[in-house]
Amino acid sequence: MPRWLPRAMVLALALFACFQLGSWAFHQLTGLLINILIAFFLALAVEPAVSRMAQHGMRRGLATALVFLGVIIAGAGFVAMLGSMLAGQIVDMVADFPEYLDSLINWINATFHTELSRFELQDSLVHSDWLQKYVQNSATGVLDVSAQVLGGLFQLLTILLFSFYFAADGPRLRRALCSVLPPAKQAEVLRAWEIAVDKTGGYLYSRGLMALISGIAHYILLAALGVSYAPALAVWVGLVSQFLPTIGTYLAGALPMLIAFTVDPWYALWVLVFVVVYQQFENYMLQPKLTAKTVDIHPAVAFGSVIVGTALLGAVGALIAIPAVATLQAFLGAYVRRYDVTDDPRVHGHRKRGSGPPLVRLRQALSTRSDAPPPPQQRTGEPPE
Repeated sequence: MPRWLPRAMVLALALFACFQLGSWAFHQLTGLLINILIAFFLALAVEPAVSRMAQHGMRRGLATALVFLGVIIAGAGFVAMLGSMLAGQIVDMVADFPEYLDSLINWINATFHTELSRFELQDSLVHSDWLQKYVQNSATGVLDVSAQVLGGLFQLLTILLFSFYFAADGPRLRRALCSVLPPAKQAEVLRAWEIAVDKTGGYLYSRGLMALISGIAHYILLAALGVSYAPALAVWVGLVSQFLPTIGTYLAGALPMLIAFTVDPWYALWVLVFVVVYQQFENYMLQPKLTAKTVDIHPAVAFGSVIVGTALLGAVGALIAIPAVATLQAFLGAYVRRYDVTDDPRVHGHRKRGSGPPLVRLRQALSTRSDAPPPPQQRTGEPPE
């Protein structure tokens, strides 16, 4: 046996064990890595405000704390306002539910010639096996919901903590990163950092602007229909539809439809039609132009990046895909060598003569031949040329 063979086998086994250990650790820490990624982009989003306050003489830690305190107060106020509105509407719906049920039963009896009664339905529902099984399963699921709520609060606290450290210690983090790189690479890292700050801020600006437009449009509709809590519902639609990708649109439109249903069932249908029409307008006209203008990427690239981000990281990937792609595009754009474009008409979408269909080319050839001068006649007795 060669002397190197045992050592090669041991080295191969050690590398395989390290790979398995690293893969196991990566899968175990996937949630934490995603939280750190979200915290990093959140720190990039608040970086302009923190830097501006630090330039006016305020300590960077205090500036970061003030910015995050403002964000937390605004979020808590919105949740409290929405929670009080939702609680009041649920109480009203529960109080009016017997009236809705009686009207539904009367319509069924008049349409299908039946003799249903609300009290008989209530008695059969209370004594049904399905309801008892549902109550038992719900009692078991309460613990799961509580655990998910506590896990979500802990995850939110983790994101806020990491983003606070990233924003407050931004200069120290950049110095630590640049200290292990040569001077040429340090300039590239700092330039990429600045591009990421600009693109992330531009993306959030575009989302905020679209949320404002969406909120104003839905407020006009809800106020015209006379739906209660129209300002709070407009704020809900604007924020949820823009900052919760994929499912945000459906969650945003469901609550106004539910509140409008308590006023008039036909109002809920009008709200549904308006939500669908406005969503198409936003997807195909407003969002591509505004997003491409603020983050400077093509609308098709923005749409494709959202699809790829959703496939890789779910809702988190959809949220950070556009600023990440915009940052990568702007950073790599400095290394792409560009040339002057030729004046060929095909560049501007015009086709050159003779490049059309075969029938058109045949007609052009016949017209050119008919316009040519006739050949000179030969004299009698002269040999042909």
